[in-house]
Amino acid sequence: MTREIRVYGLSHHGTPVSVRERLASGEHRVIDDLGRLVDGGALDEGVLLSTCNRVEVVATTSDAREARRQVLGYFNQRAAPERVESYVYEYDGLEAVKHLFRVASGLDSMVLGEPQILGQVKEAYATATKVGSTGTLLSRCFDRSFKVAKRVRSETGLAAGNVSISSIACELAEKIFGDLVRRRVLLVGAGKMSEAAARSLTARGAELTVVNRNPERARSLAEACGGRPRPLEALATELAEADVVISSTAKEGYVITHELMQGVVKMRKFRQLFLIDIAVPRDIDPRVDGLRNVFLYDMDDLKRVSHANMSARERAASDAEAIIGQEVAEYGKWLDSLELTPTIVALRNRVREVVLREKDKALPRLGSLDARQAKALNGLCESIVNQLLHAPLTRLKQDSSSGEPGDGMALVEAVQELFALDVDTPGRAAPDPSKSRAAAGERESMAEASSELATAESRARRS
Repeated sequence: MTREIRVYGLSHHGTPVSVRERLASGEHRVIDDLGRLVDGGALDEGVLLSTCNRVEVVATTSDAREARRQVLGYFNQRAAPERVESYVYEYDGLEAVKHLFRVASGLDSMVLGEPQILGQVKEAYATATKVGSTGTLLSRCFDRSFKVAKRVRSETGLAAGNVSISSIACELAEKIFGDLVRRRVLLVGAGKMSEAAARSLTARGAELTVVNRNPERARSLAEACGGRPRPLEALATELAEADVVISSTAKEGYVITHELMQGVVKMRKFRQLFLIDIAVPRDIDPRVDGLRNVFLYDMDDLKRVSHANMSARERAASDAEAIIGQEVAEYGKWLDSLELTPTIVALRNRVREVVLREKDKALPRLGSLDARQAKALNGLCESIVNQLLHAPLTRLKQDSSSGEPGDGMALVEAVQELFALDVDTPGRAAPDPSKSRAAAGERESMAEASSELATAESRARRS
């Protein structure tokens, strides 16, 4: 049974933040969860991508039904008591490859073209490599996705301008007030997204205050952006003075609770306060949106803002899709080649086995042969093998190197079936070990097959 790449996931495309936040995982949780997923038996390779807007399992499997059952079980366990089947999307084969390329390039992001996702994909792959859950297929696929993202970035205008979640949050704050000059903006958190927001806010003239659990990080970020740092213990006081709050921490549980905001509202004498929560899991209790003159925006609200800006990037997105189409085709041809060379090895072994068996049967009737005669007979056998294989090998090579990915695979599979070939490749399920050939013989056959391919190509060009 063929082993293929599959993607199972939930994202901002139809999955509300209240569900996504249940599935979000930090690096340590990803390591543990990924280890359990791969140890479950249905996934041969696996990468777990967890960001604020998506949770995806990219895997290879030769048992699609069992792999789906296992991954959905994991999603449901994490999302309990929610059931997530209605939110989960699936891709297989080259559609899965295309999806990964689009994700890495920012084409599937909530903010079209946002650059942070590529770093997150790289981190997910690095974590999977550390766990030991990647092999030939996923390694090649992820490496290619990084190159695709680089091409999209350099050859299109998809990532031009401000295209991050943080920049959209700042844009929303500016829309609320019309102008952020001298507005008091409180930034809760000092991570990467907070840093991007801080720089965008100060560039718009806002008076910035940074609150963080780690005083050193708060001071470092505030000093870099011309703001002032404050300890987390001062959160209530700063909330009482702020016009806009943007929160992005990695803390589990609400940083800004309903109870805290009830006291803050009284301290503010019911002045309007705008809260923008760009954390997943969320930092701000959604119930605060019901308090008087308190207005809360979360990631799903930012999604609507980003959609309003999408038309300006549609041309660049079209160019990016064309690049991805080319790259998926190239990857498909590489997948085809995984089947081609081992098939040639197995076919050559089968034909040589028949010829040598018939030679051995004839030897007793030939009597004693001297060295020159034995050499001539062996040469004759090799010539027969080469002559028999020349036409089929040439055709196999031609079909696999032209047309769309997969065009030559029907012929490869027909050869495997007609000659009852036991072919083991990185793209197929592992065969019974008792049937596998010795490693030394396999390497020798591979070398001969490569030589035969070159010879077939040369003859084809001359003919």
